[in-house]
Amino acid sequence: MSEGTAPAAGEAASVADQEARERLLYLRGSIDNLDAALVHLLAERFKCTQQVGELKARHSLPPADPAREAAQIARLRRLAEDARLDPAFAEKFLNFIIDEVVRHHRAIADRTQGQA
Repeated sequence: MSEGTAPAAGEAASVADQEARERLLYLRGSIDNLDAALVHLLAERFKCTQQVGELKARHSLPPADPAREAAQIARLRRLAEDARLDPAFAEKFLNFIIDEVVRHHRAIADRTQGQA
């Protein structure tokens, strides 16, 4: 192709395809980085909730705290709205985490009671 002339249709499509592939690779790299960050954040969160579960078990507190859970869900829904994330999705995500935390807290309580 000489300078100043438009690329042939096939060449333009090829360039566009290459640009799309490069953009896709870049975006997927960002997604991979975000996934890694999410995993590390969840790990830190569960380290904290593990300690909460141990504290609750030592003091015979219930594994679940429905009032706290409801407040956290409402808070997360507001944060999601501010971030332009679907609040229903954010609530489902937090409910999944809460269910897992409560399951861990029950296991800790059972283990602690077995040692008493």
